Parts: sequence; structure tokens; C-alpha cells
Amino acid sequence: MRVGFIGLGDMGQGIVPRLLAAGHEVTGWNRTEPKARPLLEQGMTWAGTPREVAAASEVVFSIVTDGAAVRAVALGDDGVIAGLNSSSVYLDMSTIDPEVSRSISREFAAAGLIMLDAPISGSPVTLAQGSASTMVGGDRAAFERVEPLLYDIGSKVSYIGGPGTAVQMKVAVNLTLIVEMVAFCESVALAERGGVAREVAVDAMLKSVVASPVMGYRGPFILEGGMPEKPLADVTLQQKDMILALEVARRQGSPAPLAAVANELLNACRGRGIDHRDFVTVFDVYHLLSGMS
Repeated sequence: MRVGFIGLGDMGQGIVPRLLAAGHEVTGWNRTEPKARPLLEQGMTWAGTPREVAAASEVVFSIVTDGAAVRAVALGDDGVIAGLNSSSVYLDMSTIDPEVSRSISREFAAAGLIMLDAPISGSPVTLAQGSASTMVGGDRAAFERVEPLLYDIGSKVSYIGGPGTAVQMKVAVNLTLIVEMVAFCESVALAERGGVAREVAVDAMLKSVVASPVMGYRGPFILEGGMPEKPLADVTLQQKDMILALEVARRQGSPAPLAAVANELLNACRGRGIDHRDFVTVFDVYHLLSGMS
């Protein structure tokens, strides 16, 4: 297929090669062109605007930072909406407020076009393993048309429901991911304070009933020398998602006390000046509070 891809950050850098390897023709755009160069060397074609990407594509993906960025690439004279063919489909993979996603979707519908919210759950690690999960909300017939393409990105694809429901689900998943890893850090700090060697505690956690995929590849980051120089998701990025979850919960009247506490631990990381690290650096805060630093 002729596929467009807008937003060539860490996830885009992982998704586009998978699409190329599956035999698709990919046209891409990014706000800063240098990020596209490795993908251009692999066979991606460059376009000057999101509109040009859409005009060249049967299916267009975007994955950008927030709702304002989605609006910028999706709407307007140079946006996807201006170049998308009525037979094509636009899927936004960004993690944004469900209400923002729905409002953009309505503008596409008013123009006789189809937009699906299709956030991807995973990281560059799970993406490389082929195990990333895509959740899709919007027109079911359109989802069924693009479903085979989504399996070229990752092995897990789920139809969630109407417009905005997939982003709603992604917000909920990210809440769990952050709380889970904060709880992991708390547990290892508790074990270490009681005399268990940290590496033993991590190993035991990863062999226990509470182990999970994200714990498996992120947990070892808290070992001496284990923190990656380039984080999978730093504190600032994960806190963006947590604040989004808290805002959605506030608007809905849904209690989210565990999310609120986890967010305070992320705040503590910012206070210590370690927010540039992968967010499991929360362990360092627990280490300090336990009197071990």
C-alpha cells in the first residue's frame, strides 16, 4: 500500500522500517527534517507538508506529542484533511485527550473523510520485538480495511469502539503502566532496605506472579549501571501522560488516587533534577526516602 507517516520521533523511527520491510511505499514528514534522514536512507520518500503526505497515500498515520500537535498536522490548509482522498483513511496514533481526538474526528467527518484514533501501546523495545499493540476507535468498516496493515506494525490489534474510545483506553493503559512501575520501585526499595540485595530483589520480582512485559525490560534499569543513556520514556514524557489521565479522570468524576500518588513521585524526580532519565528513576527517590542515599 501507499502509506503516509507523520511524526518521526522514537516510535516513528521504529514503525516506518517495519512498514517498509512489509513492502509498503512510505511517504513521511516531520517538523524537523534531520530526523527523517535515517528513514530516507532505508527507502522512505520525503514530503514537504502533511497535506502532501496525505495526497500521496491510501492510509496516513500520525504520532505526535499532544493534542495541539495533532490539530496542527491534521487540520488547516497544509494538514492531512486538505490532502486526504475520500477513499483513504487517517489514523492518529498519538496519546491525547479523547475529547480532542473526537473533535478532530468530527471535522474529518464533516469533510466526508474518515479519521480513526489508533494509539499504539508499547515502546521501541516491544516495537522491535513485533509485540506492540494497536487499539483503534472509530468507523468499524474503516478499521477492517486497515487491520491487515496494522499487523505489519505489531502482533496485537484491538477494535475498541466509537471515535475517541481507543485513546480513552490508551490513557487508562498508561495510568496502569506508570503506577505499576512506581509500585515496582517501591517494592524493590522495601526489600533492599530490609537486607535483600537489589539485584536479587529485581530477579525475584521478575520471576514472581506480579511480573509483566514492561517490568521485564524496564526493571533492570534500576540496577547499578543499568539506566540507559537514552530513556525509553523520560519522566517529563510519562508525566505528560499521567497528567492527561488525571485530567480525564477529573472531568469524568472517576477516582484515580493511585495515579495522583504516582504523579507526586514523578514530581519528586523533577525536584531532584533527574527528570531527564527513564521514569523508573523513581527508584532513586524511594532510595533517598528510605535513608539509603
